[in-house]
Amino acid sequence: MKAAVYTRYGPPEVVQVQEVPRPEPGGDEMLVRIRATTLSSEDCTFRRGSPFFSRLATGLTQPKTTILGTQFSGEIAEVGASVTRWRGDEEVFGDASELRAHAEYLCLPESAALAP
Repeated sequence: MKAAVYTRYGPPEVVQVQEVPRPEPGGDEMLVRIRATTLSSEDCTFRRGSPFFSRLATGLTQPKTTILGTQFSGEIAEVGASVTRWRGDEEVFGDASELRAHAEYLCLPESAALAP
């Protein structure tokens, strides 16, 4: 799958579209096919690594999570065996507090902040 990846802090040019492995949902997770996402001030702050204290959340010397993005909309592509609240092909929008929404797919736990 394609994702907007950054491996170091800096200006917008540090973000590159790359092929990365598609996440696989566990038993209590869902795989969401991302259709739209936002670019927020939070994403810009984390990409820059500035102010410096923001690195306490993202990594002191380099990003721990290399894909930005929190808000998204899309559809559930797969559900894990123990997921009961959601089913495949449901359209959803939500917040991925662990980032990673600037990609084609995202894995989330069933308890994630999602709405139909």
